[in-house]
Amino acid sequence: MDTFHSFYIGLANILPFSAAGQDPFLFMLIGIAIGFVVGILPGLGGATTLALMLPFIYKMDPTTAFAFLLGSNAVTATTGDITSILFGVPGEGITAATIVDGHPMAKKGEAGRALGAALMSSLVGAVFGAFALALAIPIVQPLVLSIGSSEFFMLALLGITFVASLSGGNILKGLCTGAFGLVLSTIGLDPIESVPRFTLDPLIGEDAALFLWDGLSLVSVTVGLFAIPEIIDLSVQGSSIARQSTGKLGGVMQGIIDTFRHWKLVLACSAIGSYIGLIPGLGGGPAQWVAYAHAVQTSPGDKDRFGKGAIEGVLGPGAANNSKEGGSLVPTIAFGVPGSVSMAILLGAFIIQGIVPGPDLLDPAKHLDLTFSFVWIIVVSNIITVAICLLFLNHLAKITFVKGTYLIPFLLLLIYLGGFAVNNAFGDMLMVLIFGAVGWLMVRFDWQRPPLLLGLVLGGIAENNLFIATKVYGAGFVLRPGVLLIFLLILAGLFYPMYQAWREKKRLERHEARFEVPGVTKTEEAISRNERVASGIFALCFVALFAYVLRECFWGFGAYEERAALFPVIIGLPAFAISIAVFVKEIATTSKVVAHGEEGVEEVEEISPEETRRRTLAIGAWVVGFFVSIWLIGFVPSSLVATFLYLKFGAREGWLITVILTAAAYVFFAGIFDWLLVLPFPPGDLFVWLGLD
Repeated sequence: MDTFHSFYIGLANILPFSAAGQDPFLFMLIGIAIGFVVGILPGLGGATTLALMLPFIYKMDPTTAFAFLLGSNAVTATTGDITSILFGVPGEGITAATIVDGHPMAKKGEAGRALGAALMSSLVGAVFGAFALALAIPIVQPLVLSIGSSEFFMLALLGITFVASLSGGNILKGLCTGAFGLVLSTIGLDPIESVPRFTLDPLIGEDAALFLWDGLSLVSVTVGLFAIPEIIDLSVQGSSIARQSTGKLGGVMQGIIDTFRHWKLVLACSAIGSYIGLIPGLGGGPAQWVAYAHAVQTSPGDKDRFGKGAIEGVLGPGAANNSKEGGSLVPTIAFGVPGSVSMAILLGAFIIQGIVPGPDLLDPAKHLDLTFSFVWIIVVSNIITVAICLLFLNHLAKITFVKGTYLIPFLLLLIYLGGFAVNNAFGDMLMVLIFGAVGWLMVRFDWQRPPLLLGLVLGGIAENNLFIATKVYGAGFVLRPGVLLIFLLILAGLFYPMYQAWREKKRLERHEARFEVPGVTKTEEAISRNERVASGIFALCFVALFAYVLRECFWGFGAYEERAALFPVIIGLPAFAISIAVFVKEIATTSKVVAHGEEGVEEVEEISPEETRRRTLAIGAWVVGFFVSIWLIGFVPSSLVATFLYLKFGAREGWLITVILTAAAYVFFAGIFDWLLVLPFPPGDLFVWLGLD
């Protein structure tokens, strides 16, 4: 009875109908407003929000303080989906999976439907995760301790094998890019011996290489891989984001109905998110990708729909991303072990409030009321957020019909801000540019990008648990029953999609045999040959990459520190063999269809190859130009100068619209980021050289 009483008191303490709940409710609304804005802005995210808000809670009582903090944190993942769907730019790193199908839906004129599905599934996931927290309190310890390091390592590899589903029929490419992501996760100091790995010291110099010692920022890689190719594609097509008009804005209500039509998927992905959030160190990134892979694998229809605008690809990640918040609170409250970066910052709030995580928070005589308030704060804040969003979704969706050249300067500034804001470093902006080029080439030659991000997310987790497993069990960890069971699941995950692809190929061959295949002109044959050569060269780059990894492991840093080379070798050897197979397959392919733009989105205008090449080079120069401008004169001046130059001389817009949009960009960046949020923008290097900083 004491538990049920605390459950009721926890709700009463955050609602405005009692004197005790008025202040917490007011500050929860303020936190929601802050989280709403921060979630939409690329690169900031929940952890940044919590860090910025901590100084304001010193004079608050515990319930008010956590209503303020959790209210702001709980909605960032929800509103981050808005940016991901509309612009293909993740509001934060953990909303990247929503882009894969959400943004193609926006391109097809179904932004409203995608937003409705994302928001409603987020609400269901948040409620599920909150009540999972309530139910897990008495049984939390067995759940947290249910798997060991050996199984943890294999589960990470199992996650990588989901690339078979994420990559359609081209499993080898998916495995290759997944391994690339795992290699990227090893850049920096080895977590065990602090040995620098793959920091390119001989190539770029020791001073520049120091930046890579901290590893690659997930946000920078994500923004580069997904956002820059979208900017290039938007400029090349010369259209709005939405290229196919359905006569309406995609149907917000249809997206809500989709959530309940696929209720089994939404609940299953909510459970996935809650359990992954429960395990310390994983967090929202793996939760979204595992949920996305589950949506692909359990889909009864054509799996090639995914990546091209499948509604299930929006529902799964949306539900998991929010349900993980409740799960990640469990180890934080019960053991003082943060389930995510946001929860680690939240531990600071416990210290500020003089509360010790652990038994006191589970004791009805002490702070159990506060613990259940956490549950209700997550539920109520998400209900309020979704209700507000639904009022404005149709207006937000109209942005996808705005002329692309009007949006490009704003998006470029936000993209670079997203990369910079993580560590306040220009090096992260350079990573955005580099991975933007990589992402464009991957789209150009039909290499799927989600497996790369999944590998980057899971790489550190896999390596740490491999070290623990080998330290405790030696090589014998591979014979543990749980490891063998997961290995069988990995094999099934690899070979079943291959079997499906083989069956589909045979079916198509039988179908095509009934019809006469038209001849190929000499011009088409020449284009196909040129594309095949270019595609083969790109595949050869992966062969060279993994060869370099193995060289460093055997004759570089691995020569004097074998432990630091263990994980890269385990990844590099099979990846090198797979990359060779992909290279051979690419150059042997007799017909090659290369998509210009996002996978599966039809073009509304026939553009000649020469014009496509010219437009691509032009927008590529502007992408680099914005980076150079920010580096030389800083963010706020660039919002004025670079925006004006692009609109007037790049897009050739009229003077009136150029002046209006330039002024809007300057007011937006100077007002929100410089004045309101007071982000520590460094002066441009030009001012430093001139002594004007």
